[in-house]
Amino acid sequence: MGLLKFLVIAMGVLIVAGTVALVVLIVQRSGGGRGAAPLPAMSLDLPAGSRILGIAGAGDHLGVHVQRPDGERILLLDPRTGRLVGEVIPGAAVPTR
Repeated sequence: MGLLKFLVIAMGVLIVAGTVALVVLIVQRSGGGRGAAPLPAMSLDLPAGSRILGIAGAGDHLGVHVQRPDGERILLLDPRTGRLVGEVIPGAAVPTR
């Protein structure tokens, strides 16, 4: 009788542990268990008198609309590395090949 009691308690503990593990797995896979990765520190090295007019997501990059003394431009940044990956100068002529 004592062995049967031990087996029933052990199986009950296994059922509870399995249910908790299943709930944790579902929460992690749905994205609720992980916070967003923090952005690295970024420095744009803008000239004096520059202003950031806006920031927007652009696919896998961040677009930063900047007004500089020499005109406006849009800087494309990689948010994972903080590096400048491109620059758009509105109104500039596009080179043709």
